[in-house]
Amino acid sequence: MASELDPITRAHLDHGVDSLVDEFAGVFSRQTIERFVSESLESLPAARFRDFIPVLVHRFARERLNALGQVEGTIAKDVPEVLFVCVQNSGRSQMAAALLHQRAAGLVHVRSAGSDPADQINPNVIEAMVEIGVDLSQEFPKPLTDEVVRAADVVVTMGCGDACPIYPGKRYEDWEIGDPADATLEEVRAIRDEIDTRVQHLLGEVTAPAVSTPS
Repeated sequence: MASELDPITRAHLDHGVDSLVDEFAGVFSRQTIERFVSESLESLPAARFRDFIPVLVHRFARERLNALGQVEGTIAKDVPEVLFVCVQNSGRSQMAAALLHQRAAGLVHVRSAGSDPADQINPNVIEAMVEIGVDLSQEFPKPLTDEVVRAADVVVTMGCGDACPIYPGKRYEDWEIGDPADATLEEVRAIRDEIDTRVQHLLGEVTAPAVSTPS
């Protein structure tokens, strides 16, 4: 895809690389950042919508670089990291991430990804979330990458089987929740509410103060 880009889009991508080089100065080299931007461009299904290529690629590459920095210890991890994974990253994992982000109010950092991401978020999912004041219009499906799994403290899977790699020292959960892909809006609302209940329970657990045992 990179070779097919028009000069204006390419210039925007190059500008994005420059801004990431400034942001991650002393953490990652320009070569590493250029590689992440190139990989992100090739792997993002949403990048097929040409008008949004530079913005989406920049956001995805930036998130991946932050995760890698956390894994390598060059970027501080101030709050627990939770990763939601489903197949298309267009429904369940997007709703879960948005709901946890809203309810956590900065106490948890959230990411989401898909084992086989779709081109765009399910319209019924967007509508169901708007009904409760959550805007997903700026979100987009993202492929699952190794560094975001490694950076997570809690990994929640929903219908993606064994696609998510297992690393020691992490908490893994599998939520059996209906797939909104072919569901009606009413059915998506029910899925949303079930996810919200689970999210609230998870939030209470990951933000609960550690209890020390007497020596």
